[in-house]
Order: sequence, then C-alpha cells, then structure tokens
Amino acid sequence: MEPYGSDKTVAKMPVLNKIAEVTLAFWIMKIIATTLGETTGDFIAQTLNLGYVVGLAITVSLLVFVIFFQVKAERFHPAVFWAAIVATTTAGTEISDLMDRTLGLGYVMGSVILAVGLLATLAIWYKRDGNLSVDPILRKDAEIMFWVAVVFSNSLGTAFGDLLVDAAGLSYVSAALICTAVIAGVLVLHYTKAMNDIALFWIAFIFTRPFGATFGDFLTKPISKGGLDLGTYNASIICIVLMSGIVFFAMRNHNRSKIATTLIDQ
Repeated sequence: MEPYGSDKTVAKMPVLNKIAEVTLAFWIMKIIATTLGETTGDFIAQTLNLGYVVGLAITVSLLVFVIFFQVKAERFHPAVFWAAIVATTTAGTEISDLMDRTLGLGYVMGSVILAVGLLATLAIWYKRDGNLSVDPILRKDAEIMFWVAVVFSNSLGTAFGDLLVDAAGLSYVSAALICTAVIAGVLVLHYTKAMNDIALFWIAFIFTRPFGATFGDFLTKPISKGGLDLGTYNASIICIVLMSGIVFFAMRNHNRSKIATTLIDQ
C-alpha cells in the first residue's frame, strides 16, 4: 500500500479543492471580509447593545450554519466560501472581545491563548496529513481543520489589532501601517523564496485580520478618537457592497472557467 502523500496515491484521489485560489484578489477579498467581520461584530454587540455573550452565540450559530454548507458542498462556490470567511471574522471579533471585555483576560493573554490554539490546530493537521497546504485540500476532514485554523487565526488577528490600538496606544492608521509592513515583508520573503510558502500563507492570513480590524475601527470610531465616524451600520453596508461586487465577478470568472474546461474535455 502506498503511503498517503505519495505521488501515486495523490494521483488516484479526486481533487476536492473548495478553497479560493490564492491570488492578489484573494488577499483583497480577505481584507474586505475581515473589515466586514469587525464592523458587523461591533454592530451586533455594541450598536444593537446585545453584548458579547449574545453576540458570540449569534455569530457562532451563523458560522456553524455556513461552514456546514461549505464542507458539505462537492465543489467550490465563491459566494459560500467568502460567506464562511466573513462568518469566521465576525465570530472572531466576538471571541476576542468576549475574552478581553467580558472575561477580563486582556488582549495580551487573549492573543497568547488564541496563538496556542492556532498552533495546536496546525500541529494536529500536520500530524494527520504531513503538510498544511491549502492547494489543494483533498479531504473533508482536512477542510474542517482548515476552518478551525481560520477561526483561531481570525480571532488572534482581532486580538492583536486591538492590542496595538488599546494596549500599545497606537492610532488606527499606525496599527494598520504596522500590519501592512508585516504583509509587505511576507511578500518579499515569498518572491525571494526565503521562507516556505505555506508558512508565509498563514502569517499573511493572520496579519490581514488585524489590518482589516483596525481599518474597520478607523471607519466606525468617532473623529475624536481618530476614526471617520461612519458607524458600524454604514461601514458594514460599504463592505457588503464591495464584497458582493467582487464575488459577482469571481463567480462569473469561475463559471466561464468551468464552461471552458467542459468544452476542452469534449
């Protein structure tokens, strides 16, 4: 029997990759999705005054609902995939804020706990599969590990972004610039091949979250605190419109690719 991960075994297995192709558009969508997750999470917990416990219950319920359909699907659906990303960022906002403001753990301790959870998830995934690649993900149990890692990484990114602003006292713009510098460093390492691409993917995945979170706060917070004072509702609508437009074009291109592939096969 060929060990899992060998070329012969992989060649025999059907490719079940329902993760969006990692391109520049992927990272733009990720940043918009994280911004939307931040503004929506704050809208539920703060604007609607439901609190973080109720907010977490609502967002986790939504997360489980969307992830169920994402994992159950047999092929990639752009709208479902990005809805799942938004759901993880929204839940991540509530998880981070609950740990800090309701449980009183603080952003430093919260970041440590979430980092340990993320590393443990990646370690279990690596032990099971022998790699952490998302291109492609071949099995549904591996896809579940991917989404667990995404929840931890988005929660960690939220806590880290709030740590930069609330604990370190930086402005929203300064915090976003720090995250931008880290992402720029990841790009340099990627193009110079100085670090493994899988490690770079997860570093970028984590740090696009605090970038989106701080940008979301920049849109919603009062002008006196360095924000634009758009409010959580208006900022969320802006992000929804942007995401809807990009998802529409992604779905159109995806359908065109499917038609082209079918014609070639015939």
